[in-house]
Amino acid sequence: MILGTIFLIILYLILRYTLAWISYYNNLDSRLGDSTWRFTYDYPVIGERDISDLDDKEFVRLRRKKNKIILIMYAITLIMFIASMGVLSKFLLFFFS
Repeated sequence: MILGTIFLIILYLILRYTLAWISYYNNLDSRLGDSTWRFTYDYPVIGERDISDLDDKEFVRLRRKKNKIILIMYAITLIMFIASMGVLSKFLLFFFS
């Protein structure tokens, strides 16, 4: 139970770090949007659509970096949920047995 709690705290700190990166990428270009949980291709892009690096190389690469960080955020959240269920079950077994 103690190791699970330490694991959850470490994952929480990593989650806060990834959220800081997402807000950093949001502030670099206004076309990326302000949301921390949405992928950037969900937003309507002002102007021409950029499908490849040929259209707007800096923006496309920045969008891909932000999408990778958001994917990492979702993975960390899923791992935290599964780990919290394990800690909660150990906690309940400790007190109810």
